[in-house]
Amino acid sequence: MDKEREALQAWKERVEQELDRVVAFWMEHSHDQEHGGFFTCLGRDGQVYDDLKYVWLQGRQVWMYCRLYRKFERFRSPELLDSAKAGGEFLLRFARVAPPGKKCAFVLTRDGQPIKVQRTIFSECFYTMAMNELWRVTGEARYQVCGRRAAPWVSPRPGPPLASFLPTQNEAVEMMDQIVYWVREDPSGLGRPCLPGAPASESMAVPMMLLNLVDQLGEADEELAGTYAELGDWCAQRILQHVQRDGQAVLENVSEDGGELSGCLGRHQNPGHALEAGWFLLRHAIRKGDPELRARVIDKFLLLPFRSGWDPDHGGLFYFQDADGLCPTQLEWAMKLWWPHSEAMIAFLMGYSDSGDPTLLHLFYQVAEYTFRQFRDPEHGEWFGYLTREGKVALTIKGGPFKGCFHVPRCLAMCEEMLGALLGRLAPAPSPGPGSPAAVPARQAAK
Repeated sequence: MDKEREALQAWKERVEQELDRVVAFWMEHSHDQEHGGFFTCLGRDGQVYDDLKYVWLQGRQVWMYCRLYRKFERFRSPELLDSAKAGGEFLLRFARVAPPGKKCAFVLTRDGQPIKVQRTIFSECFYTMAMNELWRVTGEARYQVCGRRAAPWVSPRPGPPLASFLPTQNEAVEMMDQIVYWVREDPSGLGRPCLPGAPASESMAVPMMLLNLVDQLGEADEELAGTYAELGDWCAQRILQHVQRDGQAVLENVSEDGGELSGCLGRHQNPGHALEAGWFLLRHAIRKGDPELRARVIDKFLLLPFRSGWDPDHGGLFYFQDADGLCPTQLEWAMKLWWPHSEAMIAFLMGYSDSGDPTLLHLFYQVAEYTFRQFRDPEHGEWFGYLTREGKVALTIKGGPFKGCFHVPRCLAMCEEMLGALLGRLAPAPSPGPGSPAAVPARQAAK
């Protein structure tokens, strides 16, 4: 037990220090003091190489800052919260293409003019995450009017309310309702044409993202958790449909009725995405108290994608695979990207925390060692995002259209919390005084 505790403690310290360095990088380099919001196209040393603003990444950074502020005492600084509020205001003013419509842009100019719209739900999803997390940390009187209380540690904000700052729980819920309508009722508002030759397919990303929103909005809110309980179960079942070929493969795309599609689309696999879906599902199963689902998720969404996706020659997770072992058509298929490894770290540590299976802890160590060795930049901070198959840096940028202040700090923050909880279970009991009853040994892991 001493060796186990030492290993967990060492990793907790590494993760904690790295989280501090990563957050410092974004705090120093990404804030747009003139127009609000965040620069995400950052070079190795943090220099801005493009001032376009991607709504996915704006919402993610607002969410990340608020989550850090809410969960970690050392990040509870006015600068972090003010930056999150400024990012939230930028989203409220500019994210929607044609208010009061809900459709959000994908790319904005630096001053908030829309450039491009995606025909998907993802800008809206990250907008919802940002608004909900902002509501949780602001503690403004307007949020109490909604009938919900902010966290008890939030002290009242001095001075008048921010008249132009409107994110409320209602803001997040209204956008959530629109997203659910697009997904389950009528997708025409997304603007996708219905072409006769297009296969009726479902990407795993859609129910995954909805399940994540169910967790976000329902946290510590029994009313909303009850409202979205059926949706959460629906999302879980839709994700499970992606386990195909007698349980031997997780496919990224399936038909609307849960069957395998033909061609490259049907054979497409994304190991990192399967692992991310795994911890989304595992969190859902834990909260439902469903041991059968928990075991199934660990087997099919953690162990199975890792066995097929880990490069036996160079280490790291392949980005894409073909279920038949054919050559994938994506040029980057063999590259090693930052986010699958971040998601794998979360998934294996969560799996171990829940099951106590030492295999999962070993896999966490394996992935974490590779990730810290290959992606981390000890000179300038943050992580490189794109490596060759051999693990060499392919792109020196630290941020871009898809990489921002999200996957890396979310991984580190969640792992720090889980490692701390595991260490708490292993904490030696205090020596009993004379006449005191014997202490009950701490359990080694959740069962």
